[in-house]
Amino acid sequence: MDESALLKLIEKDPWMMGVLKAVQTLNLPDWWIGAGFVRSKVWDVLHNYQARTPLPDIDVIYFDLSDFLPENLYTYSTPVEDGYQKRLKQLIPDTEWSVTNQARMHIPHHTKPYKTSTEALADWSETATCVGVSLINNKLILSAPHGIEDLVGLKLRKIPNYATKYAHNPELFTRRVKEKNWLSKWPKLKLEEVSPRPTR
Repeated sequence: MDESALLKLIEKDPWMMGVLKAVQTLNLPDWWIGAGFVRSKVWDVLHNYQARTPLPDIDVIYFDLSDFLPENLYTYSTPVEDGYQKRLKQLIPDTEWSVTNQARMHIPHHTKPYKTSTEALADWSETATCVGVSLINNKLILSAPHGIEDLVGLKLRKIPNYATKYAHNPELFTRRVKEKNWLSKWPKLKLEEVSPRPTR
């Protein structure tokens, strides 16, 4: 499966396109839906599952330097982010939403400020999670800063610079794999201990 085939999978999924169109109505700058939204879809398809594996929430990210105050930098969510989540909940009530402005997420990630949402997306702990999708002028586009090879290859492994990015929390990857029960939900997954070389 290449990027084109992945996008076609999403385009043919009415539920996913409905979610994307709902987020599009917010007119967020530099927005993407990432993490399990794309990852679980691919893994379900590669496991020949007929039913969708439930998502705990839908992760929406965007980048806006102007919609939060200094005191919001260290909060779990800002009033603006909460407002976006409520609006999305009104549009699709049976879904939990997580909306975060990546212009402030360098704080919990213990890194320098990000310049774009994709730059922030590249720091998510495992490569298969660092894949986002968006609608720009009703055209579906993909952001995959580490490529999609691990995602479609059913490989679970840390991002290339994990040791540096997660020096403050080195057990995050192992804990996520265990707590999210990925290996039981998708038994074809392969746990890889060696990080890949950066692709981009």
